[in-house]
Amino acid sequence: MSIFDKVKAKAEELLGRAEQVYGESHGDAAATVAGEAHVMEAEAEEEQLDRDAHGHDDGGLTGAR
Repeated sequence: MSIFDKVKAKAEELLGRAEQVYGESHGDAAATVAGEAHVMEAEAEEEQLDRDAHGHDDGGLTGAR
């Protein structure tokens, strides 16, 4: 994981949060939903970067019932 990718994901999350707050404060449902989508996408990207950086470790639970 490069620091650039991490910063990009965090910036996307902040942009989404700003868009979400704008939508909520101005009664713009489309902006609110678009902001929420940006936040969720950025969080997923950040989690993927963390998994890639640390390797996928499931704690030995693969196949556990």
